[in-house]
Amino acid sequence: MFVIIGYVVVLGCVFGGYMITGGNMEIVLEAAPHELMTIAGGALGAFFVANPMKTITATFKAIPKLLGGSKYTKARYMALMALLFDILSKVRKEGMMAIEGDIEDPHKSALFQKHALVGNDHHLTEFICDYLRMMVSGNMNPIEIESLMDQEIETHHHEALVPGHAIQNVGDGLPAFGIVAAVLGVVKTMASVGKPPAVLGEMIASALVGTFLGILMAYGFVGPLAKLIEAKVDESSKELQCVKATLLASLQGYAPAVAIEFGRKVLYSTERPSFSELEAHVKKKG
Repeated sequence: MFVIIGYVVVLGCVFGGYMITGGNMEIVLEAAPHELMTIAGGALGAFFVANPMKTITATFKAIPKLLGGSKYTKARYMALMALLFDILSKVRKEGMMAIEGDIEDPHKSALFQKHALVGNDHHLTEFICDYLRMMVSGNMNPIEIESLMDQEIETHHHEALVPGHAIQNVGDGLPAFGIVAAVLGVVKTMASVGKPPAVLGEMIASALVGTFLGILMAYGFVGPLAKLIEAKVDESSKELQCVKATLLASLQGYAPAVAIEFGRKVLYSTERPSFSELEAHVKKKG
């Protein structure tokens, strides 16, 4: 929703300011279709050339998700930490082997389905279960597991940023394609140099619309999308870091209530529940 609102504000302020100062929208509207075809078509073609198919597919899948709000809310983090608390409490009471059935098929586990908000997230549950499985095996020490977690989180972060980098590259190229459109307009104008000055002036104005649209699309539309992807990727990585901190604290011998406090502390302050909020939620779920 905020993406759409932002775009409306961009268009309203840019064109509103232009019209208030006496600008002629008819020239812009008349030139816009063929200038946009040159700019957007050139940028799209370059996007296809510059990226492998997996990046192209990931980018087109990522764009619709940007229109929705963030799923990484305080409620989600409380559900995550309540799930981790229940898992670690079961381990403390019944031993590591007691959770073997839960981690082998989390979608059928009562423990995971009790916290369905996060228990049905395939990527998150896979991350949790993989490291719980290593803990069950008992063959790795906390330092080795921490190193492996860091590598996986870094890989996840890098992979998730690929669509953002691809979109940013498109945004960086749009002003140049705007210049290309403008140059073609100037070429057309120069070929009509014998026409009256008023006609030539209008033709030059139409050519300059290309430069304007290239810059507007780059900094008003495409560039902000790339930044939004980066912000969402940071949030998704922060969730994995919360799991990492909690499980490592448990491996070091801390009680479940203390271990989830380690996880709570790594969250951003805007979504981090307070100690009392988390404690009340865990007790309620328990």
